[in-house]
Amino acid sequence: MDLDETDLAIVRGLQSDGRLTYETLAQQVGLSRPATRMRVQRLQESGAVRVVAIVHPAVRRLTASAHLAIDTDGASAAVAREIATLPQAPFVTLTSGRRSIMAELRTAGFADLERTIEHIRGLKGVRTVDPLVATRHVKDPYLLADEPTVALQDATDERILAELEEDGRLPFAELAGRVGLSAGATRARTLRLLDGGVAKVVALVRPDVLGMGYLCGFGLRVDGAVAPLAERVARFERVTFLSTCLGRAEMVGTITAESFAAVRDTLEEMRALSAVRSVESWLHLELVKERYDLGPRTA
Repeated sequence: MDLDETDLAIVRGLQSDGRLTYETLAQQVGLSRPATRMRVQRLQESGAVRVVAIVHPAVRRLTASAHLAIDTDGASAAVAREIATLPQAPFVTLTSGRRSIMAELRTAGFADLERTIEHIRGLKGVRTVDPLVATRHVKDPYLLADEPTVALQDATDERILAELEEDGRLPFAELAGRVGLSAGATRARTLRLLDGGVAKVVALVRPDVLGMGYLCGFGLRVDGAVAPLAERVARFERVTFLSTCLGRAEMVGTITAESFAAVRDTLEEMRALSAVRSVESWLHLELVKERYDLGPRTA
């Protein structure tokens, strides 16, 4: 869909705080409240924007993650879609380059990570799985960096999070009806969870909607200390995701750009860094799954 400047201003507002009131959004973009509400609903109904709660990984006990490069025997699309059904796989793409599928896993510990990788290796059509085990998420638009300062109190808190993971803009009155509390009590509990860093409500926006429809993955081999170089690469404007890792590369990340030329320029910037030994890159041709609201986890 085509977005005008007002739509883009609304999207930017929701990216900073997915629960901004229609009144606040209206003031920010210079529209009436009804007009702003109509635009937000149109953006959501089109599928261009989803506003959801992202729960801190520690709350879901998602303490391990990996990035998988996968080869297949024959066509890859059906295999990618089967991997996308796994709750442990929030991100799955069909790609160019040496591997035909890239997938990210987030699991409740390394034992679950190992089991999930072995399950994927056993899928029909999978030839090889080459994992990079993440050691630190340096830059991630959907990851809450700081540890939560409050804990879940009971099953009602869990229900509130589950509802917001489906629709981050649910009004408190409607949310209250779903969880069986008064609107006031629901508001207090929700704000406690959000202010305490248990979750944040954000707008998930398709990159092409923002004119940034070119996604390129990359892996870096480096000489010397990884951490200082990772911080430097994370400051690149078009690098939207970056992890340090163990495996065939010391870093893996994503470039989100407005053109192939911009992708090329960013890769060239990386190659120019003296500590970078080699750069492997691939284009994300089809985003099969991107869903970081992973829902409640059991032990």
